[in-house]
Amino acid sequence: MTPPPPLPAARRLATTGLILGVFLAALESTVVATALPSVIRDLGGQHLYALPFAVYLLTSTVTNPLWGRASDLVGRKRLYLIGVVLFLLGSALCGAATSMTLLILARAVQGVGAGAVLPLTLTLVGELYDLRERPRVQAFISGVWGVSGLLGPLAGGLITEHLSWRWVFYVNVPFGLVALLLVWRHLHEHVTRRAARIDWVGALLFTLGSGLLVWGLELRAWWQAALGVAVFVSALVLEARHPEPLLPMGNLRQRLPLVGVLNNLLAGAAYFGVIAYLPLYAQGTHGGSATAAGAVLTPMLVGWTLASIVGARIMARVSLRRLTILGFVVLVVMFALFAALIHAPLPVVSAVGFFVGTGMGFSMLSLLLAVQQATPKTELGAVTSAVLFARNMGGAIGVAVMAVLIGQAALANGGEALADGLGRALLFGLALVAVACALAFTLRRDPATPGD
Repeated sequence: MTPPPPLPAARRLATTGLILGVFLAALESTVVATALPSVIRDLGGQHLYALPFAVYLLTSTVTNPLWGRASDLVGRKRLYLIGVVLFLLGSALCGAATSMTLLILARAVQGVGAGAVLPLTLTLVGELYDLRERPRVQAFISGVWGVSGLLGPLAGGLITEHLSWRWVFYVNVPFGLVALLLVWRHLHEHVTRRAARIDWVGALLFTLGSGLLVWGLELRAWWQAALGVAVFVSALVLEARHPEPLLPMGNLRQRLPLVGVLNNLLAGAAYFGVIAYLPLYAQGTHGGSATAAGAVLTPMLVGWTLASIVGARIMARVSLRRLTILGFVVLVVMFALFAALIHAPLPVVSAVGFFVGTGMGFSMLSLLLAVQQATPKTELGAVTSAVLFARNMGGAIGVAVMAVLIGQAALANGGEALADGLGRALLFGLALVAVACALAFTLRRDPATPGD
């Protein structure tokens, strides 16, 4: 028997809690940057400076598929609440850390919790709302993610300056408890458990391989990254033969989910690679301040947010396929302009960045919705988390490859060499989004999607 739909008031309150959780997890990925110099002064361990970032990225990325597949088997709500509890526990431990080693361990716990929040939120929204309502909610979540990216560095600076770096972490706890309470009280889930024999060996190899890959790329330890690729491929071989794989291998044999994962990987590499080095370019070649260097990213984040909102509004008239193609065409044109105008004044570069963000907003939202619409609910968590995992993994790969293309000397010394190196990196990004655009054109027209 089909369960009754949730009451509108309860659904709104549950959604509010889910969005608040996304805001906190997204904020935590950027807020630490401005607090870390104060952390180093208090705790020491300057040689470990990069690890609080790397460990959070590592644990939040590699646990995405684990949370997603587990939610398909035992239900979303319980695992979401466990994820939020882990995130809040990690936040409290970060605030109480008395050494850099303890801070890094606490960030690992925090990242494991954060790894549950976004994929399970998007999966729950996919179940709570039909396709007519879902774009508006998903676009709002994208907007929240974008706003938190803008507010993170500013909030971290203000909290550190007027309170303490410890409150950068402690402030999560009261808001996180509100999110926890709203979801616990108002999200009513009807779980149909199914017997499943999980591929634990494949899951272990997948986690180990992807972990080594992200860690190696983040710290430029190439042998670890190469080992990670080998272990990851071994995991995929095992997964392909198992009846209950961690990754949705059966779905990924179909065109739409496969294109969704590949295009998130490609676009994530291009977009997040540029995001990593554009502020350095602004400082090294234009002599801007740290604030101005950070501000050059603002148009990209604003473009993504606005395009998600606009895309949600026009989906009733434009098909998801067409909106996906539009987004990737915009990305191709704008990356070409990025590469051609790399020596232009900074406002011109920022303006192009706005439209790069616009292309991401259109393509990522519509592609996720199309993939979810084509996925049975029993696989929704695994497929949604696979898409997000691919985007995050693409970002790690893009940052590492673009560092090689730019060159260590250019990164260290700046100037004309940095501009030339970033131009090469942008051509690499252009190649990636061009392949993604070609793949988007292979998608078939789906009469089940709005606007078709």
